[in-house]
Amino acid sequence: MPSPLTTADLLALPLFAQLTESQAAALLVGQITLEVDAEQLLIIQQDEGEALLVIQDGLAKVRSFTAEGDEVVIALLGPGDLMGEMAVLTQGVRNADVVALTPLVAVKLRAGLFRDLVLHDARVSLELARLLAVRLTALHARLLLRGADATTRLLAVLQDLALTASRGRDPLGPIPPLPQRELAVMAGLARPTASSTLAQLRERGIVKVDPQGMKITDPQALRKRGLLV
Repeated sequence: MPSPLTTADLLALPLFAQLTESQAAALLVGQITLEVDAEQLLIIQQDEGEALLVIQDGLAKVRSFTAEGDEVVIALLGPGDLMGEMAVLTQGVRNADVVALTPLVAVKLRAGLFRDLVLHDARVSLELARLLAVRLTALHARLLLRGADATTRLLAVLQDLALTASRGRDPLGPIPPLPQRELAVMAGLARPTASSTLAQLRERGIVKVDPQGMKITDPQALRKRGLLV
């Protein structure tokens, strides 16, 4: 069974790094650990925002659907990332689904305590604003890539997955095994296109695929497409 989130774990997250030990301990009171399988919904669009969730292990996607019913992936989330903070703050409904991409462990924290922290601690408010700005920048970059070629779009998704899995540290890090249909949706490609593009990347030695997952092995391929500085 997964270990509960400790005050040290919470204080290691940028959003909560400025809290005192007592504030962190208070936020963790009543925490609930969730273990879910891949493809299971963690947050459902239009549900009430009654709790904040923190991912301990695993990957998830934030998604919504167009008027035509097409799935759009808004963001990827991994260890240390928050889920559901906007609905908690607005005391409204969730504006997107969050779905596990891999087996995932998350901790549910009480909404009221988090809301009080944001309202009364300027340091937490500023860090939350920074976090939301980073996510908005990432979403803007993702939207711009919609006009790119299939290879660039798929490589961007693989790099994003590697960064998310490594807490933003390694764009060439290991990526857990994922169905090709998930890669296709994240890249905004038809599944046959995503499959053939991935096969070409493997043949060219740019991406390695094995039972343990995937890994980008040629950073120059990312640099050529402006994906890695």
